[in-house]
Amino acid sequence: MIKDTIGQFRLIGFIEGISYLVLLFIAMPMKYIYENPVPVKIVGMTHGVLFIIFIILLLAAAQKHSWSFKFNSLLFIASLVPFGTFFTDKKLKALQPA
Repeated sequence: MIKDTIGQFRLIGFIEGISYLVLLFIAMPMKYIYENPVPVKIVGMTHGVLFIIFIILLLAAAQKHSWSFKFNSLLFIASLVPFGTFFTDKKLKALQPA
C-alpha cells in the first residue's frame, strides 16, 4: 500500500490516464464506427470515478505539500489532455519522498 499522498496521486494519475486513453481510442471508436455504445457507458463511468478520485488526491497532495496554484493548475490541465498525466509524472516523482 502506498502511504504518501504523492505516491497515491501518481498511482491514480497513471490509472486515470490509462482509462482516458481507453475511452478515447477504444470505446469511442466502437461507439461511432461500430454503433456499440456499451463500452463508452462502462469505460466512461469508470473514468469518471477515477477522475473524481484524481481531483480529490490532487487537492490532498497540494494541501499537504503546499503546492502553488500554478503547479496545481498544470496538473489539472494535464489531466484533460491525452497522455498528459504521464508527462507530469516525472515532476511528481522528483517531489516524492524517498
